[in-house]
Amino acid sequence: MDNVPKRLVDSALKLFLSQGVHITGVMAIAEQAGVTKMTLYSHFESKDALIVACLDERDRIWRREVELMLERHPDPVDSILAFFDLYQRYLIQDGGRGCVFVNSAAEFPECSHPVHMAVNRHKQGIRDELMGLAIKANLMDPHAAAEGLFVLLEGTFLTGAMAQKNTEVFDTARKMARCWVRQHNRHKAEAC
Repeated sequence: MDNVPKRLVDSALKLFLSQGVHITGVMAIAEQAGVTKMTLYSHFESKDALIVACLDERDRIWRREVELMLERHPDPVDSILAFFDLYQRYLIQDGGRGCVFVNSAAEFPECSHPVHMAVNRHKQGIRDELMGLAIKANLMDPHAAAEGLFVLLEGTFLTGAMAQKNTEVFDTARKMARCWVRQHNRHKAEAC
């Protein structure tokens, strides 16, 4: 991305995170980026196209964070649990306004809308990572494990956001995940 589109994406994402997607106008985005509305539209054909670019950039950043996390936690169970740390960090860093992906999906509920499709790509990527880790951890039903962990992660993030950035909920969720993973491990039947 050259400088102007990157500035537009960064500015839009900052405003979307602090104010919401629909409520943020293109004039505010252009002003935040230090460009005109005409310049914004010369780089993005519509506000929806800019939203998709923002979500794709956010997904790229997220995936890089996941790569770094996996490098620091080579054990698959440790990696699974580290997802809770990553979600917690994003809750705090984004000001507790909830997940920009979930918020965007709620504002664009039609499944065939490009914004909704960008959200689905991101969330499917998380499911895929969890599935890979569940397989590496030798869990009995990797698909069910990945889906259960995904639901727990998403619900924990939402609960933390609803409770004014309450991060204590992540401690509870980590304990639940640890117990659940141990119960579904083929080789370890340890008590929680």
